[in-house]
Amino acid sequence: MKLGILFSGQGAQQAGMGSDLYQALPEYKATVDQASDILGYDLQAVANDENKIKQTAYAQPAILTMSQAIVNALGTALPKPVAGLGLSLGEYSALSASGALAFDQAVAIIKDRGIYMQSVGDANPGKMVAVMGDNQKLVEDVLSDLQSEGKRVYPANYNTFAQLVIGGVAADVDIAVDALTAAGIKRMVELPVSGAFHTPLLKDAALQLTTRLAGETFNDLTYPVYSNTTGELFTPETLFDTLTKQIISPTYFAQAMQKMLDDGVDTFLEIGPSETLVKFAKKIAPKEVKRYAITDMDSFNTVRDILLAEGKEV
Repeated sequence: MKLGILFSGQGAQQAGMGSDLYQALPEYKATVDQASDILGYDLQAVANDENKIKQTAYAQPAILTMSQAIVNALGTALPKPVAGLGLSLGEYSALSASGALAFDQAVAIIKDRGIYMQSVGDANPGKMVAVMGDNQKLVEDVLSDLQSEGKRVYPANYNTFAQLVIGGVAADVDIAVDALTAAGIKRMVELPVSGAFHTPLLKDAALQLTTRLAGETFNDLTYPVYSNTTGELFTPETLFDTLTKQIISPTYFAQAMQKMLDDGVDTFLEIGPSETLVKFAKKIAPKEVKRYAITDMDSFNTVRDILLAEGKEV
């Protein structure tokens, strides 16, 4: 098995996430309790709260912690990955799991990052729409024309080679949707988010995070992790620059996943509250590449048994 490990991003959260894992797995519970001590509130209680878990300031620490807690609970059953990749927020999970960030450090940073993004997003509300179709150059050209007219709408997430999320000022996104429809785009889906993440609308949050990260030290990675901001491998020397630009830069998840496939990955495992990234993998990777996700106790047991069986065969 040549494992590529994927870490869920914001939007994957849901009320009750991790509750069965918290009850059943001591290593999982210890990790969540550790995060609760850092955050100053009961994180599992927040994860169970339907209203709070929708909020950026709470969702980000909850997803990061769930991801690390699953890794900790898997322990030696988890083989060393060929590479890791997280979507947006999930990059912090990937960096924590690979040792580039200490877990305590990652939780403290994400606590503040979530607050910055929540407050700036509330002050600069936006809209995001997923545009389906493989002619992403057409989408880019339409947005470029609108930007030349002063419209604030931008490419935000290259999730697959046939799904590009756009974001910006709500009225300008609506204009873009009309223009894309006129250009022949047949399917677009508005996303349930409050802010236009990965666009210049979040520049004040990026500035706050730049100040916050100054003075932080980063460790060597125990296995490679791709950035979906740059499409390149993280190094301790590039971490600061990449993470400070991440909030306002498009994500190139599809391109980074393709590089993992080029590295020889034959199995993807998503860790977090949802199966969104392995669904993206279905659109990007060849059919013979295996795809698993751990989102709850049932899937944890199933995947752990598969990993243990694969380990015995090596």
